[in-house]
Amino acid sequence: MRLIRRHPILAALGAVALAAVLLLVLSGTLVWRAAHHDDASDVSHADAIVVLGAAQYQGTPSPVLLGRLQHALLLWQQGRAKLIVTVGSNRPGDRSTEAASGRDYLISRGVPAEDVVAVPVGHTTYESLQAVASLLEGMGLHSVFLVSDPWHNARIKAMANDLGLAGYASATWTSGARSEDARGRGYLRETLAYLDYRLLGGH
Repeated sequence: MRLIRRHPILAALGAVALAAVLLLVLSGTLVWRAAHHDDASDVSHADAIVVLGAAQYQGTPSPVLLGRLQHALLLWQQGRAKLIVTVGSNRPGDRSTEAASGRDYLISRGVPAEDVVAVPVGHTTYESLQAVASLLEGMGLHSVFLVSDPWHNARIKAMANDLGLAGYASATWTSGARSEDARGRGYLRETLAYLDYRLLGGH
C-alpha cells in the first residue's frame, strides 16, 4: 500500500485494472443471466419472430442454424407471432444465403410462404438487425422475439432496443454448440462482445 501511495502511476494502473475486472464481471453476469431467461415466459405475443443467421451449406442449414429455426418454428406453432423473419447474407461462392436457406426450411415444415420473409443482409448481427428494423418499421411492426443461441441474448436485445425494436430473447438450447467447452467459449466471447458493444459501439 505504501508503494502505491508513493507512486501515483502505480495507483492509477491499479485502479484501471480493478475497473476492467469489475466491468468484465458485470458483463459476464449480465450475459449469463440473459442466457438463462426466456422472455417468452413473460411475453405471450410479438409482431414477428426473428431468426439470427448462422452458417448454411449451399442451402442446407448448419446444426447451429437448424437449432434456431426449429425453435422459431415452435414459437410460430404456439401462435407467438404470425410473421417469421430470417436473416443473414452469404460467403463468396455460396449459391444461397443464411436467410434464404432458413426460409426454405421453415416453408418445408409447413409455415406458409407469405408468413416468412428472408432478409439476406448482414455479415454481422448488427447489420442484420438494422435491416430487420427498417423492414418492420415500414410494415408498422415493432416487437420481436429474437432467436439465437442463449449467450447472445444480452447483446442482441441491446442492439434491437437501440434500433427502435422491442426485443424479447427466446433462445434455443439445441443448437450445434452442445459441449461444455463450446458453450464456455460462447459465454466468454459474448462477455467481451457485449462489453465492446456497450462501451465502444462495436457491432
